[in-house]
Amino acid sequence: MWLNNILETIGNTPLIKLNKITRDLPCTVLAKVDYFNPGNSIKDRMAVKMLEVAEQEGKIKPGGTIIECTSGNTGMGLALAAVVKGYKCIFTTTDKQSKEKIDILKAVGAEVIVCPTNVEPDDPKSYYSVARRLAREIPNAYHFNQYDNLANRLAHYETTGPEIWEQTEGKITHLVCTAGTGGTVTGTAMYLKEKNPGIQVWAIDVYGSLLTKFFRTGETDMNEVHPYVSEGFGEDFVPENYDMKVIDYFEQVTDKDGALMARRIAREEGLFCGYSAGSCLQGLMQLKSKLKKDDVVVCIFHDHGSRYVAKIYNDQWMMERGFLDVKTFRDIVSGRNHKGLVTITPDSTVADAVELMKKYDIEHIPVSQQEQLIGAVSEGGLFQKVFSNPEIKTATVNTVMEPCFPVVSFDTPVERLSSLITKDNGAVLAKDEKGDFHIVTKYDVIQSLAK
Repeated sequence: MWLNNILETIGNTPLIKLNKITRDLPCTVLAKVDYFNPGNSIKDRMAVKMLEVAEQEGKIKPGGTIIECTSGNTGMGLALAAVVKGYKCIFTTTDKQSKEKIDILKAVGAEVIVCPTNVEPDDPKSYYSVARRLAREIPNAYHFNQYDNLANRLAHYETTGPEIWEQTEGKITHLVCTAGTGGTVTGTAMYLKEKNPGIQVWAIDVYGSLLTKFFRTGETDMNEVHPYVSEGFGEDFVPENYDMKVIDYFEQVTDKDGALMARRIAREEGLFCGYSAGSCLQGLMQLKSKLKKDDVVVCIFHDHGSRYVAKIYNDQWMMERGFLDVKTFRDIVSGRNHKGLVTITPDSTVADAVELMKKYDIEHIPVSQQEQLIGAVSEGGLFQKVFSNPEIKTATVNTVMEPCFPVVSFDTPVERLSSLITKDNGAVLAKDEKGDFHIVTKYDVIQSLAK
């Protein structure tokens, strides 16, 4: 039997047991993997619900324009609904969001306006303010305002909560969810607490957000707010979707720990998830002392890792922020007593190249002409040529030289270097900040990995 449109595939996402990362925990940990939704995130649920309610209440009419401020995922859900139902979409987002999210929104026909992150919510340039202004200026437009639109949490009360209850056969003891707009954690918690008031609801926040302080004190302290790179959760105000009475505890996670955990989930559990999933599981691990043997914990994994390929799944991005301890070309060079790159000119003889290799105990020599690298010679290559023709020792290097060694960034990870060094290519080059070339060979890579 077929479905009438893509929106009918939303929901009924799988609950998957985690086995490796959580093996030291005394309890069962299950992931509600909502990237199986068509828009690859849990936000599909509330996006469609908000649109349905707006249509029922006459707040948007056929052919109208959907306006929303989004970190990307709500926009995707609304954009899919707009395609099916015939609406236009304009989304505002912040400049900290991944490029992938913005490109995906454009791919499904949305217009995206990027606004600065580090401004107050009521600043005219904030993505909240720009969305409100556009809704006033554009005829038949409606600003959905997922933060204060209670259809957000209603979607999770009607779908996410019931699914989890049924999938765990009512055995769930803990719900763990990152806290952003408040819709997912509040709506799901409201349903589950009706079924069993003893279920613990743990909200995971990021340092730099004011939600944790508000939960604990009832005060909105702007001194708590500072920039963070985690995406999709944390807030600098308290959305109306929150009902703190259904949340039992708030735990904060660092940007670094959330990113590293997301990468672990992909490598150890085979679930390619986004930033919030990493932070959600990291928050649970920080609270493991509160867990008991028979507990059944459900973690919400909100979205797909494809939206973070250029960020948390990019070694360079991670290293630039100090999130990743990865050995690089720079580390290899700094860990040895290097006296400068040994090169040879193309008009030197093969015998000269052999002498240099003996003198410096090296196997690979770049060929340089007028300070430009034009080729290379290697011990293995010369051995084959000398063995087949002993007279070649008097020939010039340019008659036997091999292609140039690849040139990479000075901060290229060792894993990448190992893929560039092959049977036919024995070394890799990189320039340091002074403009001086350095060389790394297979032997260097092996030595660095052994340390």
